[in-house]
Amino acid sequence: MTYLVLALLFIAAAVIAGAAFARAAFARAAFAGKGGGPGERGRHWKAVGLAFAALAVLTAVFDSVMIGLELFHYDPAHILGLRVGLAPIEDFAYPLAGVVALPGLWVWLTRRRSRAPQPNLKGLVPQALLASRPVSWINTAYPFAAAMLLTTREIDWVLIVGTFYFLIPYNLAMYGINDVFDYESDLKNPRKGGIEGALLQPHLHRPMLWLAAITNVPFLLILAFAGGPAAWISLAVSAFAVVAYSVAGLRFKERPVLDSLTSSTHFVSPAVVGLALAGANVTPGLLILLAAFFLWGMAAHAFGAVQDIEPDRQAGIGSIATVIGARRTVRLAVVLWLVAGLAMLATPWPGPLAAIIAVPYIINCAPYWNVTDTTAARTNVAWRRFIWLNYGSGFLVTLIFILQWSLTS
Repeated sequence: MTYLVLALLFIAAAVIAGAAFARAAFARAAFAGKGGGPGERGRHWKAVGLAFAALAVLTAVFDSVMIGLELFHYDPAHILGLRVGLAPIEDFAYPLAGVVALPGLWVWLTRRRSRAPQPNLKGLVPQALLASRPVSWINTAYPFAAAMLLTTREIDWVLIVGTFYFLIPYNLAMYGINDVFDYESDLKNPRKGGIEGALLQPHLHRPMLWLAAITNVPFLLILAFAGGPAAWISLAVSAFAVVAYSVAGLRFKERPVLDSLTSSTHFVSPAVVGLALAGANVTPGLLILLAAFFLWGMAAHAFGAVQDIEPDRQAGIGSIATVIGARRTVRLAVVLWLVAGLAMLATPWPGPLAAIIAVPYIINCAPYWNVTDTTAARTNVAWRRFIWLNYGSGFLVTLIFILQWSLTS
């Protein structure tokens, strides 16, 4: 089977699935009188086209770099021979398949529904998927996989299991538990009910907590079995941070500064777990890198809390933003991102290249330098950009990792 035939199979399946999901979602919305008309459908497919254009550029650059570094190659007998840069035309089938199928699935999962509670568990799975924030899955799986792969230089069952755990179950627990215990404040938050978080109905709260436990505990035990004391400690800290951030009685998210520290732990701890399982040597450069990553995570949480000042205050939630105010929080986030970037300059080559990654975050945040508590909700525009900035940053980090791999091979 040639790569072209395999690619066409993926594309055909993606087109069918994406079109079916989108059509079902828009038809349901139109029937309920809540949108779904030709204009909305047209915008959906225009967005798909723009997304593919962006992914095509990234694929051309990313694959050309990897092929140029001879990390892999294609058998000429199985490809057409058409290339964009060094990337075979077949490589573009996979981003095309993803960009057609996933938006349709997302539109279907986030279609407008009645908020009336149901007497059974119908809807738990799609709501659990929505609660897990699929758009952010990569933010926790990537640090684990990159840390472990760059240390061991091999793909084994621990890497695969751990990456899957930090991709889906971990996010289901982290965000699902949060959505359960934040329900009252989420009712007042217009951001909830879509890409930025589910609005879980009360009848799904207990099932969601059970689902989080059932999908997380087995993976934690397996990963603990695969590692030693360092892995046990890092896994314990990671799991505790996930629970402590949201559950009643602990609610670290309502303890200013501790909320940002805990949130940053959510994203840095997967990398630490990966390093622990791989038996990495702890060097000053590695510690500086992790510290920079931690500061980045604190900045991200602090800035994200600004947009929720009003609903958090209405719900009696005390975050870093509600306590020190929108203006100071934004300025703190800018400083933290700046220090994180400067810290990367002190890491071994090619680490200093990553310092530039702090710049777009600072540029995105800086226009709100003088934001007030009454205008804090406007920062949601920048927060939505922040979500997508992470993908661009991940692309640049990957290129740096590839360079590191080639220099140390």
